[in-house]
Amino acid sequence: MQYRLSEGQVRFLRLRAQRLDRRSPESAADVAGIAKEMCGLQAQDLAAAALAVRARSTGLAARDVDRARVDERSVVRTWCMRGTLHLLATEDLGWLLPLLGPVFIRESERRYAELGLDESTRANSTRALRGVLESYGPLTRAEIVQRLAALGVALEGQAVPHLLRYAALVGTICLGPDRHGEPTYVILRDWVNCGPALAPDEAPAVLAQRYLFAYGPAAPDDLAAWSGLPMSVVRTAWQRIAGQLLRVECAGRPVWLLASRAGWLDEVPPRSRLVSLLPSFDAYLLGYRDRDLVVAPEHARRIHPGGGGLSPTLLVDGSAAGVWKANRQRDHLEVAIEPFRDLPEDAKQGLEAEAEDLARFLEVKVRYSVLPPTPADTNR
Repeated sequence: MQYRLSEGQVRFLRLRAQRLDRRSPESAADVAGIAKEMCGLQAQDLAAAALAVRARSTGLAARDVDRARVDERSVVRTWCMRGTLHLLATEDLGWLLPLLGPVFIRESERRYAELGLDESTRANSTRALRGVLESYGPLTRAEIVQRLAALGVALEGQAVPHLLRYAALVGTICLGPDRHGEPTYVILRDWVNCGPALAPDEAPAVLAQRYLFAYGPAAPDDLAAWSGLPMSVVRTAWQRIAGQLLRVECAGRPVWLLASRAGWLDEVPPRSRLVSLLPSFDAYLLGYRDRDLVVAPEHARRIHPGGGGLSPTLLVDGSAAGVWKANRQRDHLEVAIEPFRDLPEDAKQGLEAEAEDLARFLEVKVRYSVLPPTPADTNR
């Protein structure tokens, strides 16, 4: 049977896969389970990663994310997909880092050369870094620079974050507990048990299957954009799991979902609005080659204002309906929602429930306001 899906149907299926419908009986109940199901959550902003957990769970609080990362160590914050910081299930590190780390190291060779970090320098500096952390860790970035300088390893400017990222991509270090709001670094293998490795030819196929579990329906170029893997590797991985996939069409474009979820195609979307306050850099917006299915062209600059930023987004039935911002006050959190157009009454009710859940998750009082809609950006 050939399935042809509307854009709205694809959005609903993606919401369902990403646990943004909040109703799945198979949804994970803890932070590590969510990180595993999503195959990582973007975490260059740790607070945003915690809010991504909130959007995909019920009953968890921000302190549960800290507990999972620092006390239980069931999740780890380190560089992975696209060479960016992610919050990952600890048990996945043993196969994700060997698969993705070398890709981003190769892509960074020119920048390493510009910074004086040739292969020998990186290797020697990483060994010195390991010794410093074994003796004094956990350490902040500034403390690492100071300790390395005492050993004759001088790092300046952008060489510092690039070396730390390199050391994480080769599996030497990861981010540890925060100290006064600043991250520290620890030796990965001393901090956690990374989980089992996979054969080099098996890992890309596992990643493709895991990607579709959390992001399908999607296409191979979506997986490449989300992961950072070369298309040649992605195509081979896609072929290896072809027997597990169901091909559908949306707007004339083929996309795939796991065949085990074929029953989802017969489900009727809920009558009530699905409203979410997504944080900045959310996986629902970052998980695909483009955001055209979610963000109308006239609002693209509001969602992606440039400079690598991605705004916190008000989502209604899978489409971007506005942006929002939060400012911490002395005794509460001030949340301002800026819709792109007037919200229907049932969406306002969903938004009120989201604001209440945000207050529960952060364990603070939240006051929210809905600003008048702003004109669309017609000068794209």
